Amino acid sequence: MTHSPTRRTLLLATGAVPLTVGCSKYGDSGDSGSSSVEASAGTELAKTSEIPVGGGKIFKDEKVVVTQPKKGEFKAFSNICTHQGCAVTSVSGGTINCPCHGSKFNITDGSVANPPAAAPLPEQRIKVSGDSIELA
Repeated sequence: MTHSPTRRTLLLATGAVPLTVGCSKYGDSGDSGSSSVEASAGTELAKTSEIPVGGGKIFKDEKVVVTQPKKGEFKAFSNICTHQGCAVTSVSGGTINCPCHGSKFNITDGSVANPPAAAPLPEQRIKVSGDSIELA
């Protein structure tokens, strides 16, 4: 008597395992190259000239995104998507973008611009001194 393959066997054989492993690269889990300790206050992130007006820059190790919605106005947010915890990977078109499920957040206030995320990115504290942007 032969047995039909189970659903689990089919999922494993067709690549469901690589799919879940692939998604984890966007989050914190399983990333042996990064430290679980977040950067402390006073850590310089960038020079103001490195943050484009109308855009931003992601600081993966510090778990923060710094944006410049208007010239001379700097904002900072967590780089962890509020939908399912993936790390955001780009800032373009006025939004901070998560690759996992397509959530987008406004660079001005971290609010949701495109679901599935329902909550905004948490704001982070920064301090601008001269041309230096530091964690506060």
